[in-house]
Amino acid sequence: MRERQGLDPTDIRILSAVQKHGQLSKTKLAEIVNLSATPCWARLTRLRTAGYIRGYHADIALERVVDATRVVVTVSLTHHRKADFDRFENYIKQVDEVINCVATGGGIDYVMTVVCPTLSSFQSLMDDLLSADLAIDRYMTYFATRLIKAEQPNLAKLVAHGSK
Repeated sequence: MRERQGLDPTDIRILSAVQKHGQLSKTKLAEIVNLSATPCWARLTRLRTAGYIRGYHADIALERVVDATRVVVTVSLTHHRKADFDRFENYIKQVDEVINCVATGGGIDYVMTVVCPTLSSFQSLMDDLLSADLAIDRYMTYFATRLIKAEQPNLAKLVAHGSK
């Protein structure tokens, strides 16, 4: 049975494998997915070309490399026009310190995760955001003391639940 996204269970197994393990050799991927190497690789190539895989990255233990300040910031804009959202989002996409930003419904407009080297550099970043004509009405900061969990969703479980 093909899923509504045009993906079958083998495609989901391939996506789950690369999500969990990153780039794999043709042989190793085929072994994990339980498919012969050539068709497995052809499917992976098709999935990449179709845009299902945005890229590969290493999950670096940041706390072992540098003592950084991680802050969760909620942001509400003054106005709720498309142009205001677009201006804010385009600006945020260019800010390296913002590692995650989601638009939300309800009382706030965005929830961002910001990582800076120091508390003062975080404050400078916020000062820049406030002076950048982004129509920020208010923001709240929550300083992270420990990162408990940061993972990608279990793709196979989501798809299985969504197809019921």
